[in-house]
Amino acid sequence: MREFDELADVADPAWPELRQACAESAVPVRVLPADADEGRRCLLQLQVTTRSVLGALTLHCGGLVLDDGWLRVYGAGRAAEGLPSLGRVNGFPGEFDPHWHPPAGLVVGHDVLGGVFCLNGRDPAGSGRPGVPGQLTYFAPDTLEWEALDMGHSAWVGWLLSGGTERFYAGLRRPDWRAEVAALDLSQGLSVFPFLWSEEAQRDLAATSRRAVPLREVVGLAADFARRLGPADPGFLGEV
Repeated sequence: MREFDELADVADPAWPELRQACAESAVPVRVLPADADEGRRCLLQLQVTTRSVLGALTLHCGGLVLDDGWLRVYGAGRAAEGLPSLGRVNGFPGEFDPHWHPPAGLVVGHDVLGGVFCLNGRDPAGSGRPGVPGQLTYFAPDTLEWEALDMGHSAWVGWLLSGGTERFYAGLRRPDWRAEVAALDLSQGLSVFPFLWSEEAQRDLAATSRRAVPLREVVGLAADFARRLGPADPGFLGEV
């Protein structure tokens, strides 16, 4: 176990470079102030240093809100704005526990459609996830399956800031999507009907209806359908 000071006080911390990358981002990004106490708690439990992007976000940033709220990347949390911390999303123990780790992986982001970004844990195959340990996977609400992204957390954040979401979500965004998501608060997502995985939605996305609901409902409904219709139980998708 490393003490907090060992994790936080490092040479070459990632935060200055990350903050600059956010300022120069190819997509709109809002950097939320950190909950200092929660950031310390989460960093200690994660046992990663602030030399990493994950550690820098966890300690110095409440979270990143990209594309006017389409995607939320977790850090120390910002309760006043409805964004939970990495610790709350992943059910960290209240007190540091050196033996605890996320069983299937660490949920690091959600999008408004119920998509989940997760860092693989130690045994992805045993958890029904593709890819290798430490790489990003995405639970897709239009297929109800996990997809390997073949990148680590730092590369993922860089990909997001460079505009990677534009192509990634090309088939899931209607022309008015930006106004839709800008009207949501950070505890909300978009409920789409017919469901994104249905033939009707995939044939004519513009004909779907959308309404704002709590994000936990969007994620929970996708998980329920995946258990009933998908190839496998998607497992833990985060507590939002």
